[in-house]
Formats: sequence, C-alpha cells, structure tokens
Amino acid sequence: MVRKKRTDHSGGGENPDSQETGGGRGHVQRPPTQQLQQQQGGGRGWGQQRGGYDGQDGRGGRVSPQHYNGGPPEYQQGRGWGQLRGGYGGQDGRGGRVSPQHYNAGPPEYQQGRGGQQYQGGPPPQRRGGIGGVHEAPSAASGLSRPPAPELHQATQALNQSGVTTQPLPCQIPAEMHAEADPSSQPPEPTSSQVTQQIQQHVIQLKASPSHAMQPASSRSMRFPLRPGKGSYGTKCIVKANHFFAELPDKDFHQYDVSITPEITSRCDNRAVIEQLVKLHRESHLGKRLPAYDGRKSLYTAGPLPFVSKEFQVILIDEEDGPASSRRQREFKVVIKFAARADLQHLGMFLQGRLADAPQEALQVLDIVLRELPTTRFCPVARSFYSPDLGRKEPLGEGLESWRGFYQSIRPTQMGLSLNIDMSSTAFIEPLPVIDFVTQLSNRDVSARPLSDADRVKIKKALRGVKVEVTHRGNMRRKYRISGLTSQATRDLIFSADERGTMKSVVKYFRETYGYVIQYTQLPCLQVGNSQRPNYLPMEVCKIVEGQRYSKRLNEKQITALLRVTCQRPNEREHDILQTVHHNAYSDDPYAKEFGIKISPKLAHVEARILPAPLLKYHDSSRDRDCLPQVGQWNMMNRRMVNGGTVNSWICINFARNVQDSVARSFCHDLAHMCITSGMVFNPEPVLPVFSGRPDQVESVLKSRFHDVMTKLQPHGKELDLLIVILPDNNGPLYGDLKRICETDLGIVSQCCLQKHVYKANNQQYLANVALKINVKVGGRNTVLVDALTRRIPLVSDRPTIIFGADVTHSQPGEDSSPSIAAVVASQDWPEVTKYAGLVCAQAHRQELIQDLFKTWQDPVRGTVTGGMIKELLISFRRATGQKPQRIIFYRDGVSEGQFYQILLYELDAIRKACASLEPNYQPPVTFVVVQKRHHTRLFANNHNDRHAVDRRSGNILPGTVVDSKICHPTEFDFYLCSHAGVKGTSRPAHYHVLWDENKFTADALQSLTNNLCYTYARCTRSVSIVPPAYYAHLAAFRARFYMEPETSDSGSMISGAAGGRGAGGGGRSARVAGVNATVKPLPQLRENVKRVMFYC
Repeated sequence: MVRKKRTDHSGGGENPDSQETGGGRGHVQRPPTQQLQQQQGGGRGWGQQRGGYDGQDGRGGRVSPQHYNGGPPEYQQGRGWGQLRGGYGGQDGRGGRVSPQHYNAGPPEYQQGRGGQQYQGGPPPQRRGGIGGVHEAPSAASGLSRPPAPELHQATQALNQSGVTTQPLPCQIPAEMHAEADPSSQPPEPTSSQVTQQIQQHVIQLKASPSHAMQPASSRSMRFPLRPGKGSYGTKCIVKANHFFAELPDKDFHQYDVSITPEITSRCDNRAVIEQLVKLHRESHLGKRLPAYDGRKSLYTAGPLPFVSKEFQVILIDEEDGPASSRRQREFKVVIKFAARADLQHLGMFLQGRLADAPQEALQVLDIVLRELPTTRFCPVARSFYSPDLGRKEPLGEGLESWRGFYQSIRPTQMGLSLNIDMSSTAFIEPLPVIDFVTQLSNRDVSARPLSDADRVKIKKALRGVKVEVTHRGNMRRKYRISGLTSQATRDLIFSADERGTMKSVVKYFRETYGYVIQYTQLPCLQVGNSQRPNYLPMEVCKIVEGQRYSKRLNEKQITALLRVTCQRPNEREHDILQTVHHNAYSDDPYAKEFGIKISPKLAHVEARILPAPLLKYHDSSRDRDCLPQVGQWNMMNRRMVNGGTVNSWICINFARNVQDSVARSFCHDLAHMCITSGMVFNPEPVLPVFSGRPDQVESVLKSRFHDVMTKLQPHGKELDLLIVILPDNNGPLYGDLKRICETDLGIVSQCCLQKHVYKANNQQYLANVALKINVKVGGRNTVLVDALTRRIPLVSDRPTIIFGADVTHSQPGEDSSPSIAAVVASQDWPEVTKYAGLVCAQAHRQELIQDLFKTWQDPVRGTVTGGMIKELLISFRRATGQKPQRIIFYRDGVSEGQFYQILLYELDAIRKACASLEPNYQPPVTFVVVQKRHHTRLFANNHNDRHAVDRRSGNILPGTVVDSKICHPTEFDFYLCSHAGVKGTSRPAHYHVLWDENKFTADALQSLTNNLCYTYARCTRSVSIVPPAYYAHLAAFRARFYMEPETSDSGSMISGAAGGRGAGGGGRSARVAGVNATVKPLPQLRENVKRVMFYC
C-alpha cells in the first residue's frame, strides 16, 4: 500500500461528494392555485363553433381564417409539443388541417365562443365527490407525525361494511366514524366547488414541501374508493398465488430509538454494533429479549425492556484476516431509548375492514422482524436476499455474474396478513483478481499494451465504489473501497514517502517494503481513500470482495443473459418458491418465534375468473370480418384492417451496407404488397429509388433525401407519407438519431426494419406486423371492438368518453442527472376508442409527478394563460370527434404504493384545472386507475395439467384470468388481471388499483373494459399485458428519450436535457435537477403531421 503524503490538512477529510443535497426531487414551483372558474385565460376555451366542425365524416373541420384575424390563435403550445391542427380524423383515418393563418398571432390557447358551451345532450354531469368532516385522534401507537389534513372522502360507493373507523391522524381529536345502514346517517354529499377547494388545499401543501414526492402516506387524508363488490362475470376457477398466510401475533411490540456514536453510515456496520451489544447484554440488561433492528435508528422488541433509556459501550474488532492483536478496534457509544408502542390492534381492525388506512408502522415492524434472520444469512438488496448458495451462479460477461435469491414482503390482504415470496436474480461483481476483471471488461490481454483513454474511462466507471482486499501481505487481507484510477502508469508513479518530502516510486516502495515485484507496471494504480489523502494500490495485488451487487447499467448481452437465467416455467417457479419457504424455515426462525409470527408453508388458493375474449371487428370486405381471439391471439389471414390508411408517396433509405439495393427493392415491394393485402391504400412504387447511406452521416443523408423528394412532390401539392428505413442489426445510436430527426425536424413518419428481417425470405408474419404499425402511423385503424361499434361498453359507449394513459420513465442506473420523461396519450375517437394522440415533456431527474399536466403563466399581452398536456388533448378530442368528453378514464402507469396519495392529489387537481380552463363548470367525472407491473405476485394454475385452465404451450394461466379476492386489498378497489398469454417464463399479472372513481364503475364493468382494451393494441395480433393507453404512454416516453442530446462526461454518466418549452412566445421555465447544477433543457417539439398519428408505435 502506498499512501500519498497529505499536504492539505483542512476540511476534516470528508468527501464532499457524499454530502446530501436539499431540494428533494427538484420539484418545479408553479403559480399559486386559483379558483377554477377564474382560470380561463381571458375567457378562451374550447373555441368558436361557427364553422368549427364539418359534419361527421371525421376529416376535421376547416375553420375560416377570419375567425382568428386580430385575435388569439387556436390554442397555446405546451411544453415539448407543437399545436394539434385537427388531431385525428374520423372514420377515414385522416386528420383535418387548419390554415396556417390561424397561427399568425402567436401561440395562445384555443379560443372560446360566447359563453360556456353546454353538453349537446343536456347539462354537464354533476361531480360525485364528497368531503367528510370527521376528525380523529392520535392513538398511543400513532407513528410518524404528519401535518394534519382534512379528510377528503369519495361518495362514489356506499360503505359496504359496518363499523368502519378512519385511521387516527396525529394532532386531532379522538373520534370514530361508523357507516350505518340508515342512509340518513350519512353526511350530505358535497358540492363540486367543495371538492375542488379541498384538493387545492392538499396540492398547495404538496408544493410547499420541497420533498413531497418522498413523504410517506400511511395516514392518507384522501380516501380511496371502497371495493364496489366483487366481480362475477367469467368462468370461475381456482388459482394458487405466491402468498403465504401469516398469523397476526398477539404480543406487545415496543419501539426504541437507537443512537450510535460516532455515527456510522453503513447499515452493515450498524448491525455489527447492535449484534455485538445483544451478544454481550441480552441475558442481563436486555431482559432476555431478542430485538429486531432496522439497521438505522429503530430497534423493536416483543415486550418492554427493563429500562426507559440506557447507554452501552461496544468495542468492534475489524473482520480482517490476521492476528487479533493487529486488527483495528473501534469503540462506540450506543444509547437505546424508548420511543413508542406499536399497537397491533389497529392492524387487526384494518384487516377486518373496520379501519380505513393501513397502519404502516405495524406492518414495518413485522417486515423488519422477518428480515432479521435472512439479513444475517444472505446479501440483502432492497426487499430481496441473494446468495451463491441459493442457486447456480451464471456468468453474464465483463466480470459480472448472476446470483439467485428471493423477494420477501409482508402485505395486508383480504385473507389477513400475507407473506409474498418470489424468486429473483440480479447481477453481482465476480470475486476476481482485479487484473482478471479488467481483462474481461476490456476483452483483451491488458499486459500486451497500455490502456487506451476509452478503456481507462470504462474501467474507472466500472470499478468506482467497488470494495477490494489486498493479497500481498500474507494473512493481512485489509479491505478498501476504490475511488478512482491514477492518470499515470504504475511505473511512472512517485509519491512523497515521508515528512521530509523524499520522493519514491511505487515500484520501489513495494519491492523494499513488501518484497513484492510489480509485474504490470504499464497499468494504472487503483486509488483508494479520499481525494485529500489518496492511497495507491497496484491492480495485481487486489482482489474484488465477494457479495457486491452491480448497480450500474447492464449492456444488451448482459441483460439477455440475466433474463435467460430468470426465465422459468410456472411449475418450476412454483417449486422453487416452495423450496425457498421450506429452506427459510420460518417456524424455526428465532426472531419470528420471539415476536409470535407464524407463517403457513402452503401457497394461497384463490378464487379467480377467466374473462372471455372480446369480439373484434375487421373491414366488411374481409372474408372473416369478425374475429374471436383464441388464447389471447389471432392473425390477419383473410382479414383486412377496419380502416386502412393511405400511403401515396414513400421512399426507402438503406443504412445496412450488407443489404444490396436489389434486395432492399424486393423487400419494399413485398412490404407494400402486404400493406395492400391488409387493407391499406398503398402506392407500390416509391417516389425515388432506394438510396444507400452511411450510418455515420444519418442527418445529412436524411435531409438531402428529404429535399430531393419534396422538390418532386411539392409542385403537385403532395407530402411524403412514409419513410422506410433499413438498419444494420447492431446500429448503436443510429435508430434514436433517425427518429429524432424525422419526428422533430423533418416531420416524417418512419418505419425501421432490421437487416436480419430483410433477408428472411417470405416472412409473411413479420411483414403483416410491420403493416399493422405502418397503418396506425399514417392515421388508420387496425381493428375495433364490436361492443364499441354497437355501443355496448358500460360507462364508455353511453356518452363521449376519453381514455388517458400516462407514464414517467426515469434514467438508467448510473445516469444520475438525466431528466425524467413524462408522456400522456389520450383516445381521439369515440365510440371506437382505438386511436391515441401522444404528448411528451421532460422534467426534473427522478420526478414522478407529471409537472406539465396543467400549467399557467403570464403573457404580457393576454395576461394569465393556461395550457398543458391534458388541456391540449381534450381540445384535440373535441376537434377530432366534434364532441366534448363527458367522462374521463385515466390509467396511470409506473406508480408505487407509497406514491398513491401524492400522485392522486397532484394529478387529479391538474385534470380538474384543465377542464375548468376550457369552460366554466366543465367538470366531467373522472376515474383514476393506477397500473402496476413491478410487483411480485404470481398466479399459478391449481392443476398444471388441467387443459381448461392452463395454456398448454407455456404452462401459464389463461389470458383473461382476474382475481379480486383474498390476496387483494382488504377494502379498496383493486384487482389482478392477466390479460395476455405468456410466451416464456411465468406470466406476471397487472395490478390495477382505483384511486378515484366518480363514474361508479362496478367490478365487472372496469375489469371487462380493461381486459377488452388489451385486445386493441395496435402493434400485434395478441392481447397485451397492460391496458394499451398505459402501454402507449410508455412507448412515447421511451421514444422521447431519443430526442435529448447527451453530453458524455469522463465518468460516462449522462447529463442530458429535456423539458418542454412552451413554444414561441410562451417564455421559458427551467427545472433544477435535484442535486445537480444542470437545468432541464427543452425537448425539441414534435412536428404537427407526426403528432396527429401514433408515431410511437
């Protein structure tokens, strides 16, 4: 070990990079909330109706230019998108166009006619929300204190259980609320304005807190809807779930605060201190109690300790190998002080449906107790545990390997407490000598020549933060954490060896001090310790310590290898889960015994139903115009698209140098023929011949070819309808660059095809799938639900209904400053509900709340201006259908349970404001549903050999299987739906949780709607695993990440921008990225002709 002489003695030696920064998640402050009736932007709303719409042919109305001369243009531009000129067309799939003159005055919002527009079929529906005035009290077991907030109840369903008590909130008066059978005992239903004011108060509280997105919501003040009864539609069956019944203990839990001095940042070291304390003092000072510890500040016991507060002295000896006399000893002062009693009575009441909110503190205690023993046995990662002993390790390449493990979490369900156990795998760093790791990472013999700059950056990024142990000191295996690499080779590295400043080379130091001759002198040294006092270690004397999870981004090959490991057929996964429960032996767990927790060794048997597949409609000229999918799939044989799009003008560019022009021409001919066969109007001949371009010149090739084709088309008043692109199989950034240029610069709809598919002779299935994508990209429809055309979808077909999908995607691990991308899509046709327009924007890093759903700003001419994604999509729906939405269904993807409260408060408020900004008193009823895929519930057939309940090809449960009992929430409206046919591995059902429901959906109505929509996904002839609006939002958000321009730093992390500007004249708003001195840059805006169609498919 070589330690560089320290010349700077200031600062206390703490690494400034480790300090936490304030500001939470970089929340963007918005103007104070105003009354909804006042947010009209100067009286501008839906737009004048004098000539605003032509008939019902669906082509969009042409508005006379004089309507806008001298006044505000159509509507304001949102952040990160342009103006929608006509949205989608109607039955023929073509969108309407508005004359360019309408935009001459700038980008204000859409005009409103004289006075508020009323619903065409009568008055607008009344709000069905409600405000309760019940105040409750702190109990002895109330945990973390939270600011009191008034209860905001929904009156959408009557309470279906007697004796329901709301969760006690801190700082309130004791009270209980009972739901009686007598309707007169219910509080009066509140008005729309009351609900609006209540939501606004909550949102103001959210905005006032810089870290609101991270606040726990165990004492929610907004009530989620109760379950409206269980569904009955479909074929009943029994399935098994990976939930194990946990008996609620009857012991008295006590919580103690733990203070360790000097403070330790590592949970592992904290646990070592407490473990030593328990070993020394359990029988004496701890009253023979066996405590459970969370690794931070809290310790729990089953019964009181014999003191209120006590101080202990603990000596910890480092675990390094070598003689005990040479090991480092550290002394700690530990203070244990009584904090509270965790009352399990409230948990029991909640499980019985007599308490509205889950007592999170009690659940947390049980979770900590059951994690205590696995934490000592295995390597804990979040809620999972991994070990090389839990399954065979598999190499992933570049110095990584996969470890098997299991996920474990205690959950409240209808059957009581449940322990959710699932199999898991993740990437760990192989415990290799660092030289071997570097050799694998760089994929070459590192002894042959010095490292290149690119290799150095890659190695530095991979090794930073990794713990190593030295091997050159015999049994003294001291451990260090790598902080970087030296810029010089080991042979050139010198340091100050003593206080007199004597300089010595690293090579000479190791030879004289340890008798070790360094072999790889051309390689850099590892730098360990902090930057003020770095230590230098040659790579060859270091070995990577076992059990370190790799948390950075995996490459494509590693992801494929990891997926191959985790892919298990259902019967195999079920067997491994049962083996894990048996291996964990919860009945012998000393901590579970101490706290009185008993876990059943058997999988839960749950009642389920298999919903039938919906009937699909194809074009009347098809031989098979109606289609009933079988086991979640069907094909286009003898069927034509219900609304074929039109491609009159197209060209092809070939970026794959191995694809000859003749092969490309033949492929394009086959694709054009497939589009025609499928029902599209498709010109078989391109405007220009196939052109071959170099991948490194994508921008110049695209712009040059676009100029050539428009020179030929413009004199005839034509546009380029489609660009077909052939890409090499490994195309790196080419795909993303191409999409960015086409969609934000040139305004071209494109379809990319990989080289490997071009060479597949007569691949009709592939061509048919590509034709499906092309059709929706040019404004067509592939198929429609028969029930939609016959107006038989409950709470959708009876009145104009818009269905939204929303998602936020975050940067990959290791990219610690990239903005998050939010996307919102909304249906643009009714009653078909198949076409979805999409808008995207960027926001602060890791911000989950969608910031641009609704926004206001001050314009120097027009005063207060309103806009945002919801408003723009509502206007687009009105212009495409000729009707205002009278019902809103909002599917929100990517939200964890801990974020339900914040997401609903913020985003429902934005929806309300967007509606009110269009027209006074315009408040269509809203149903807000969260879609979750990242959970660990798995469903297995009760009998894996039952052909009537199992997909015989994959062994999975059948598509349409829905569960809303036993393993679901005790009282709230949620369900698991497996809407797709699993192909490989074990199907993961989607979890739908209703957070707000003014439309009064029954369980059957919402479950059937969700399942049926899964058969309308445009990109394939299969039902999909999550509802298409949420799926489309995910695709749009993923696509928008290509629009950012990355700046790669030396560390390899990404500092990217993307937020959305308001467009011309709208001013700019910068969102500060949390903890990073970088602003969120605006995304380039989508071109109008791209935005009108499903470009993201």
